Order: sequence, then C-alpha cells, then structure tokens
Amino acid sequence: MKYFIYIIGIALCFSCSQQEQKKQWVNTEKTTTPTIENKVEVESDCIDVLFSKLNLIDIQAIDSTILVDLKYASDDNFMHQQLYFTINKVYLQQDVAQRLAACQQYLQSIHPGYSLLVYDGVRPVEVQQRMWDALDTIPVAQRGKFVSNPKNHSVHNYGAAVDLTIVDEHKHPLDMGAGYDDIRTIAYPSMEDQFLASGELQSYQVENRKLLRKVMQHQHFINIPSEWWHFNAYSRNEVKRRYRVVEKEPDCE
Repeated sequence: MKYFIYIIGIALCFSCSQQEQKKQWVNTEKTTTPTIENKVEVESDCIDVLFSKLNLIDIQAIDSTILVDLKYASDDNFMHQQLYFTINKVYLQQDVAQRLAACQQYLQSIHPGYSLLVYDGVRPVEVQQRMWDALDTIPVAQRGKFVSNPKNHSVHNYGAAVDLTIVDEHKHPLDMGAGYDDIRTIAYPSMEDQFLASGELQSYQVENRKLLRKVMQHQHFINIPSEWWHFNAYSRNEVKRRYRVVEKEPDCE
C-alpha cells in the first residue's frame, strides 16, 4: 500500500512539473514576442552601434533642438521614392556633428526662434549610385554638379556633408527661391546675382541664402556652387584621408 501511494505521488509530481514548465514556456513566449514599435527601436539601436564604429552619430543626440526631415527615408524627394530603408536618422561624423551643433547655437543667438532643419547627412554609396543612374539623361559633366559620381565618392558618403535649411519660429522653412534638390540653375549660389538682376530671385530670398551661408561659415562649412542647401565640412580629398566610406546601409536583420 505504501509503495502504491509512493508511485501515485511521483506521477502527480511529474504531471504538475510538466504543467508548470508548459505554463512558464507560454509566459516566456508572451513576454518575448516583439511589437512593431520594439522592432523599430531595436533596429535603430543596432544602426547606432554599427555607425558608431565609423564615428558616425545621430545629430539629435548631439543637439536635440536641431530639426530633421530625412528626405530619402520617404518618397518626398526628387526621385519620388524611398531610398533609405534602415537609416531613419541624420548621421554625421562626430566632429562634424559637433560643428553643426555650434552653428545651431550661433543661429539661435542671432535669430532667437530660428532653427536648422536637416534633410540629409551620411549617404551610402549604393544610394548615391541609384541617384546617379536616375539622372542618366543628363550628360556626365553636368550631372556631377547635382549628384557626385559614385565612382569618385561624395562627401556625403563619408558623413561629412550636410543638406539643410533654416526654419522660422513657426517651423516654416525660409523661402530660398528654389526648393531642396532643385536641379535648375536658379538653385545655384553661383548664379544668384544673375537671377536677382532678372527678377527671378527676390532680394529677401537671396538674403535668406546668405543667412544660411553665414551660419554655416561660422564653423567653416563650405557651400558648393550648384546647391544652396549643400555644405561640406572638408574637401573631398580631406574626408578621404580622415574617414572611412559608407558603402551600404546597415543591415540589422
């Protein structure tokens, strides 16, 4: 009889143990199933880590007051299609980001309520190639004024160039007389006097461009002749010496 009770006890214990293990397994499954929000956050953290190995940093981690509208992470760009699929922040070389933060402080000191609005920072070569190919109806010599030949690499490919504008106290972009990524010559800083004389550019539009240049020159950023929005932290040769090129978007799968 004692032996029989002992066997029944063991069986009951084994059954309870199985049920408890099953319960624990089910609970674990529920707590580890990621939500969409968690997945995006994990991917973003992963990109932060991968880019940090190249000394690239999210500009808003340096200065959260700088505004961002990452154009190539949406279809609101000259190609009308999304080009970034894992990059969802503006990343720059750390020293470049610090210089841009100093520009933001300078702008706010001379125009309280104004802010920089950044459209693009680091741009992988593979994205540069897609842009280059999309403009294949433009002769190579002319195309290079708008999109750098990916064979030569762009300063963007190293995280040392930034595309941006200024917004007012209502967060409205200042009127620059031509939009972002406008390939027309009216967007060329080098031709402002000509368009001002013809009346195609208004004086206040040119003054807005000059304000942007003044703010960026405060930290020695260099505006290029064909895009009012594009500023390089260093020359192309200098960035090649200082930094490593970003060939592709980070893969966090």
